[in-house]
Formats: sequence, structure tokens, C-alpha cells
Amino acid sequence: MERKARQGGRRGWAEATLGLGLALAALAAGCGGDGAESEPGDRVSVEETALVPGAEARSFLGEALFPPPLEEDFREEQSRQLELARAARDADPQDPEAWIWVGRREAYLGRYRDAIATFTQGMERFPEDARFLRHRGHRYLTVREPGSAQADLERGLELVVGRPDEIEPDGLPNPQGIPLSTLHFNLWYHLGLARYLQGDWEGAAEAFLACMEVSTNPDLRVATSYWLYLTLNRAGRAAEAADLLMDLPGEEEIIENASYLYLLRVFAGEVDGASLRADEGAGTLAGATVRYGIAAYHQLEGREDEARAVMHEVLLEPRQWPSFGYLAVEAEVARRGW
Repeated sequence: MERKARQGGRRGWAEATLGLGLALAALAAGCGGDGAESEPGDRVSVEETALVPGAEARSFLGEALFPPPLEEDFREEQSRQLELARAARDADPQDPEAWIWVGRREAYLGRYRDAIATFTQGMERFPEDARFLRHRGHRYLTVREPGSAQADLERGLELVVGRPDEIEPDGLPNPQGIPLSTLHFNLWYHLGLARYLQGDWEGAAEAFLACMEVSTNPDLRVATSYWLYLTLNRAGRAAEAADLLMDLPGEEEIIENASYLYLLRVFAGEVDGASLRADEGAGTLAGATVRYGIAAYHQLEGREDEARAVMHEVLLEPRQWPSFGYLAVEAEVARRGW
């Protein structure tokens, strides 16, 4: 799975992009890191407010977000796996992998704050292990703290400079049981999302371009291409974005990311835009992802009213709030005052 070739040529370039993202923690109240005002509607203001008891996060729209409901069989199995992970950690607290699995299992149960605390404890024990920053950065995104996520992911990328990439084991395996993503991929990918959510289009583009260099299979490439396409368009780089649609993989090549491939085909004009509905993908696990992509397509085509309608349909399914599509909808609605 690991790709040895092609990484060396752009590795130095990719590493050089680490400082290019804006300091997003300083963007509350719509100001950039240098104190200058940003353009109206460009950025999401993230306020630190005490959480409602039992809530895991506060949305970009100010609403309390509680752990999403889980299927009982899934909850029971993940609870069992969490107890096993805790037992393994307690038996060998010097094993960083054991700490990582406790945090991952907590997150699968919707206990994102517990997972962040676990990754923090692990990072304190193993400060040179970038995996803790990768996973904590992911969960900071989940709980709507993209500035904290960015800081973690940029630090994680600093730690992996010069180190070989590694496959990440799956906690929730795909039907083929084939792990697809890597540590370097996940650091760049989540950094791109952190910057994207805050309206830092150029910084997000830098991250996703670097992510393309470590996207080692068709699933990773379509996921990265999707977010990079949207990012480049938002950054006024439509010609570069269009190049991403020139050579899409076939459906038979995709294991996990069929929704992203479908959306890329929508962008490429292979799907009739007139057939897209506000409830496209409703009720599915990837529903928020699909409908955010459709809303973004309407925006790119200048159909603001349609985009707004689709996004408000997404917000009617709050159980999908941990998904990246839902996060992006929240950020866009908040940014535009919709």
C-alpha cells in the first residue's frame, strides 16, 4: 500500500507549507492573525462557551451537540472493545498503541471529549509520537475546535518530517478488510479540513495538494480530490480545480469513498444537475457528505437559493453532526448568515 516513489520530489515542498495556514485561533470576531479584518463572510467565528451538561460540542451555529444515537449492537460491541483496550493499556501503559486504541474506541461511542483527554494523556507520555496529534486533531474537528485541530496537525507534520509513512489500522474495517489510509495522509487531510472550515482557502489548498502526494490508492485520491476541487474553486483557481476531474477512477476501484467519486462526477457534468434533489442521500450514513457536495455544486453554478435549501435539509438530520459534510454545512451557514 505504501508508495515509495514520487514522495521525495515534493516532500520538501509539502513540508514547507506547514506555516502557510493562518493562525485560526485568532480568527474569532473575524480578525486575521495580524489583527487585520477579514473580508465579510469569509471566516467562521469560533467562540468558547461553556457546554450544556451532557453535550460533546457546540455547533458553529451555537447549538448544543449531544452524542449521536448508536445502533444497540454497535454500542455493545464498541463498549466491549473499549474495555479490552483499557485492560491492554493498564497492563502495559508504556505501549503508545494501547493508549491510541482507548481514545479511538471512546470516539466510536460518541465520547469525543473523553477521547481528546485520552490522546492528551498519551501525548504527554509519548511527546514525539505524531499519532496522538493526528487523532486528537481529528477529534478537535469533531467538537468544532478547528484552531486547536490545526495546531495539533501542524505539530504532527513537523514530527513526521523525514520519517517513512505508515498504514493506519482500521478500527471500523471496510467490507474487504483492507486498511486504506496512512499517518501522513491523515495529518495532511485533516489539516486541509481544519483550514477549509475556517475559510482559509489558500492554506487548505496547500494542505490538500500535499495530501495528494501521499494519497496512495484510488479511495484516498478521490477523497482528497473532492475537497481540493472545492478548495481551489473557493480560492479562485478554477482551472486547476478542473484538472482534477480529467481522469476519475472507475466505481470498481473504490472500496470506501463512493460518495466522493459520485460528487466528483457531478462536478464533471457526468450526472445531470437538474436531477439533484435537496433530499439526495437522506437517511444514509454518507447523507450529509453527499448533500453538502450537492449544495457546493449549486454554489459553484451560481444557484445560491438551491444551495441554501440543501444545506438546511442537512441540518434537519442532527444525528449526522460528527460527519465532515455536516461540519462543512454548519460552517458555511454560519459564515453566510443563512
